[in-house]
Amino acid sequence: MTRLEDASATLGNAPTDIPIVVAHGDGIGPEIMDAVLRILAAARAPLAPKEIAIGEEVYLRGVQSGIESESIDLLREVRTFLKAPITTPRGGGYKSLNVTTRKLLGLYANVRPCRAYHPYVASRHPDMDVIVVRENEEDTYAGIEHRQTAEVTQCLKLISRPGCERICRYAFDLAERANRRRVTCMVKDNIMKITDGLFREVFEETAKAYPDIEADSMIIDIGTARIADDPSQFDVVLLPNLYGDIVSDVTAQIAGSVGLAGSANIGDRVAMFEAIHGSAPDIAGKGIANPSGLLQAAVMMLAHLDLTEHATLVENAWLRTLEDGIVTGDVRSAADQHRVVGTKEFADAVIERLGEEPRNLRSVRYRHRQSHELPATAAESTRPVKRLAGVDVFLDWNEDGRDADRLATRLEAACPAGLSLQMITNRGVRVWPDGLPETFRTDHWRCRFVADGDLATVDADHALVVELLANVAKAGLDFIKTEHLCTFDGSPGWSAGQGQ
Repeated sequence: MTRLEDASATLGNAPTDIPIVVAHGDGIGPEIMDAVLRILAAARAPLAPKEIAIGEEVYLRGVQSGIESESIDLLREVRTFLKAPITTPRGGGYKSLNVTTRKLLGLYANVRPCRAYHPYVASRHPDMDVIVVRENEEDTYAGIEHRQTAEVTQCLKLISRPGCERICRYAFDLAERANRRRVTCMVKDNIMKITDGLFREVFEETAKAYPDIEADSMIIDIGTARIADDPSQFDVVLLPNLYGDIVSDVTAQIAGSVGLAGSANIGDRVAMFEAIHGSAPDIAGKGIANPSGLLQAAVMMLAHLDLTEHATLVENAWLRTLEDGIVTGDVRSAADQHRVVGTKEFADAVIERLGEEPRNLRSVRYRHRQSHELPATAAESTRPVKRLAGVDVFLDWNEDGRDADRLATRLEAACPAGLSLQMITNRGVRVWPDGLPETFRTDHWRCRFVADGDLATVDADHALVVELLANVAKAGLDFIKTEHLCTFDGSPGWSAGQGQ
């Protein structure tokens, strides 16, 4: 019995003919996709590929997104997408295929493993083995921005409880399947106590359902610094969208093996898997491209499909190939001896080693997905009682030397019975009452009005807000935005001003 036959005997009764959508892409894409599909077939992965066209040829047919509607329909039906890199033509009007696919199909989780393979691949961090899980749809990337005054612009940061719940659960599920020991959440909840605070709160709730996995959290600035200094401290790192975008690039850069890395974009229904590198048209057709990044993405796909034995088989064979010094020309081995081969020969070497495990590098063991019952959250059990307690009115005001006391006098005169002016801030810093003359001020003012009565029980009439705005307009003040101040089960749903 061969090594592969021996390994295949342990695969069990895996389902057959699981459909996947495959795109060969542009540049080196067709070469590395052919190599990867050969390895998957040799590993007897029960897959039924269905090919679509994407990228340059579709762009040049006049489809600005780079993917045709029929292909989107097939992705929605099949739900699993293995994608080679593409080329976006130069010039304006062409949209990012990844952004289009991610937003249309709700791919909320971006997953990027970054591992060092020292000494077989040169790295400054020999013990690095980090998986970055990034929330992919919310945060400042909702793209809601406004220019509100001549001097001030704003960007809205949106964090939802359902969005937090699914990304947190995904991170812990992934850690369990990949046999990881710890998930670290990185946020800035010491400053953004409500938005980032919610992300951390849901993270801690979710962790209770996974008692075998350690869970901890860090402030994002020191966390990023520690990743850059010593990534071996970390296992799975979970982040909101903006921080995750930055940290995933930091980890990819310091791993020293960008050409070996795969990534995934995961949704509730559809998942997309790809290498993180581009189409490299300068070496296309030369047979020298490295298929490892796309192969790593394919391993992630196998694990996602719960074909964990096949994922384990392929990745361990690939690790053994690196250990044996067989590399493509883009890899700079730190080992004394290595043999440079082409794309096809590298795939042949991996196939030859199916059933083997690495001798020095850590072997992998993917586990089947487990079922976990998450603790009920407040949002699941009952919606909180929401009451209107006041309003923040934002003004474009550049008069009277920007004297906050003079502005307050005009606002108090406009304030209807039942509301009181509590505070004025400028760029978030309190300037009334008792503001300091050293505080820098722009033409953008937040004026906070609160309803009279006990904050825990007060429920103001929305007509009060309308009356207030009418009075503010009559006073010749330009209001540009309002934000209601609401309590939820008696607790304030807003942040205090700096210095309040």
